[in-house]
Amino acid sequence: MITAEITKDVFYVGTNDRTTTRFEGIWPLPYGVSYNSYVVKGESKTAIIDGVELSHAFEQIAKIKHIDDAMKVDYLVINHMEPDHTGGIVALLHAFPNLKIVGNAKTADMLKGYYGIDKEDIITIADGDTIDLGGMTLKFFLTPMLHWPETMMTYVEEKKVLFSGDAFGCFGALNGGVVDNEFDVSYHFPEMTRYYSNIVGKYGAPVQKALSRLGSLPIEYICSTHGPVWHEKVAEVISIYDRLSREECENGVVIVYGSMYGNTAQMVETLARQLTLEGVRKICIHDVSYSDESYILRDVYTYKGLIVASPTYNGNLFPKIDSFLKSLVLRGVSKKVFARLGSYTWAGVSSKTIDTMVEKLKFETIGQQIEMKQGISSCTIEQCRNLAKEFAEALNRE
Repeated sequence: MITAEITKDVFYVGTNDRTTTRFEGIWPLPYGVSYNSYVVKGESKTAIIDGVELSHAFEQIAKIKHIDDAMKVDYLVINHMEPDHTGGIVALLHAFPNLKIVGNAKTADMLKGYYGIDKEDIITIADGDTIDLGGMTLKFFLTPMLHWPETMMTYVEEKKVLFSGDAFGCFGALNGGVVDNEFDVSYHFPEMTRYYSNIVGKYGAPVQKALSRLGSLPIEYICSTHGPVWHEKVAEVISIYDRLSREECENGVVIVYGSMYGNTAQMVETLARQLTLEGVRKICIHDVSYSDESYILRDVYTYKGLIVASPTYNGNLFPKIDSFLKSLVLRGVSKKVFARLGSYTWAGVSSKTIDTMVEKLKFETIGQQIEMKQGISSCTIEQCRNLAKEFAEALNRE
């Protein structure tokens, strides 16, 4: 049974899931995902921090007992109520019948709704409260809407360990190691951006508020509920979340398009080629019929520029372009250098519809609408090239 002591008397008892194909039933998991749980062992009391998904509950329990089969567990601290972290609660209560659940008032409401656990069985804490385990002090910080209303974090003052819930997490199972200095975590960084854009992206303001509150804490370990335990790369991970939540992006462009018969695709290829000639070196092109929205959103959160191209389809946008734009609106994406292209056969509405959908977003829209009728022509090619020149100039402005 594999367990890991992160630092003295702080243990990892989480699990890897390499078989679930879609996180939340939506987002692809090509590298799997981890459900991270921890044990903090004080001189007089012991706490489990965060749980695991239901199908992994017995593995978690076995790992806890492997630390010390006779160990009495006193508390289960719930930083986040989402079922991938609480599905195994009932099994934990059977395995450790004296266990007391610790959470905030909103946690208590959700425990009743999800698992029928009454408030009388819960130790309800407020922001700044502490629990003494004997030489180990758990301090609680409420971080609402990161990304559910009950989310909070737990800090072990003596060890400078932050249990951060979903914050600073990422997709990807743990390949042998647990702490970031034990194995190659390079693939976890793009998966962190994808996780943030897919799951947390709407809540940039609460992320900034949480980062501000945590700024004065000395942190040597970040123990998230997904991904590696961060130790050597704590500063880097915090800076990534800071940048993402402020929507600071690299100088590059994402082109997102739909094309039924290849005509809109020709416009995109013309545009991309001219962007390259204008010196733009980072260009990501996504055909929405083939690229999963999860990866498109990751790239949108990475790069400053965004170009959307859509044919008119049944008097509206190409359906997957429509879905993508709704995802941008849902997340309140802003600060983009933006352009749009359209094509049609007999009635063009796509570019106007795109403008209508994104009008509330803080985009710097570049150029006039380009609406190509039927096939590409020398006139359309010239329009695309001119747009690319104007777009590259805007992209390079500070």
